[in-house]
Amino acid sequence: MSKKKVVLAFSGGLDTSYCVKYLGEEKGFEVHTITVNTGGFNEQEIQEIETRARTLGVASHKTVDETRNYYDKVIRYLVYGNILKNNTYPLSVSAERMSQALAVATYAREVKADAVAHGSTGAGNDQVRFDMILNILVPGIEIITPIRELKLSREEEIAYLQSKGVQMNFTKAMYSVNKGIWGTSVGGKETLKSLGTLPEEAWPTQVTQTGTETVTLAFEKGELKKVNDKAFAHPTEAIQYLQGIAGPYGIGRDIHVGDTIIGIKGRVGFEAAAPMLVLKGHHALEKHVLTKWQLSWKDQLAQFYGNWLHEGQYLDPIMRDIEAFLTNSQQHVTGTVQIQLHPYRYQVLGIESAYDLMSAKFGKYGEMNLGWTGDDVIGFTKIFGNQTAIYHQVKADVDGH
Repeated sequence: MSKKKVVLAFSGGLDTSYCVKYLGEEKGFEVHTITVNTGGFNEQEIQEIETRARTLGVASHKTVDETRNYYDKVIRYLVYGNILKNNTYPLSVSAERMSQALAVATYAREVKADAVAHGSTGAGNDQVRFDMILNILVPGIEIITPIRELKLSREEEIAYLQSKGVQMNFTKAMYSVNKGIWGTSVGGKETLKSLGTLPEEAWPTQVTQTGTETVTLAFEKGELKKVNDKAFAHPTEAIQYLQGIAGPYGIGRDIHVGDTIIGIKGRVGFEAAAPMLVLKGHHALEKHVLTKWQLSWKDQLAQFYGNWLHEGQYLDPIMRDIEAFLTNSQQHVTGTVQIQLHPYRYQVLGIESAYDLMSAKFGKYGEMNLGWTGDDVIGFTKIFGNQTAIYHQVKADVDGH
């Protein structure tokens, strides 16, 4: 009889290395690993991960570059909505996990896998995100999570791999780092407490820029197409280029405090220079070219979209409805934004757009107007406040004061 197939989401770290050996030698599966790159791995790292998988004895290994697809299906709408979780965090990891889970589910169907496995523990959000996507897209398939199910400690995983003759660096890094195109998360002992920040050496991108410079971001219908005078075929290239400029300033560093899907609060450090500049630049442009009610409803829908995405509900059809609204709202979000970069901070200088509703031909706020007279305002004020005036008059008549 042929062995049952299991597809394992593989990062090459301790947990997923343990899963390869456990699934193959203890559970008797034919193990097929897949690494989903969402902009966080370079070519050398991809090669090292593949080598690790084959050394561990997998039946096959596949690398899928989902970076552009990740932007097209997820990041695009985070930009359209100016989405920051708790007004702080650009959903660097939670959005990325959705793209990875979708790719793993697709691959499981392709190879006709009997089971899917991932290395999530029982303590975080990722277990929910992966399980939910797999249950919806590959219903009935067995989901195996050895680290969660066996409640393994790091020391137990290391001992098991050593007993199997696996040679790898078992030294625990002081900080766990997860890198993707939409930001890098950093966890360490400082983030396990409610007080304290990460030390300088913990940040993956060190601050090497000491002066200032101004960057110009050009948006077309809400998407970043140019940085300074350099045009790009796809927004992912523009984001990566901008990251190279802004990252060395230490821009976009912060600590996110969030509510997890499983009901506990957690802290994580992150650096996201390009995402923060794109979001803040885009928002500045929108404030000039959209009407107040477009901005108001966008804020409400975008907040829901970000929270629902964070909690793994990407496949809920309401998400497609909100994406349609956000896309339609971007028809006039075209123009340039100038942002001045400083070490550890930035300043939005302003925008230029043919769709700017602050056009001087309609008047200047606080100085003069060209669209109405003072008498018009007197009449408007009476009408605009009429219902509230009636309420207070009736209340005074009834109450006697």
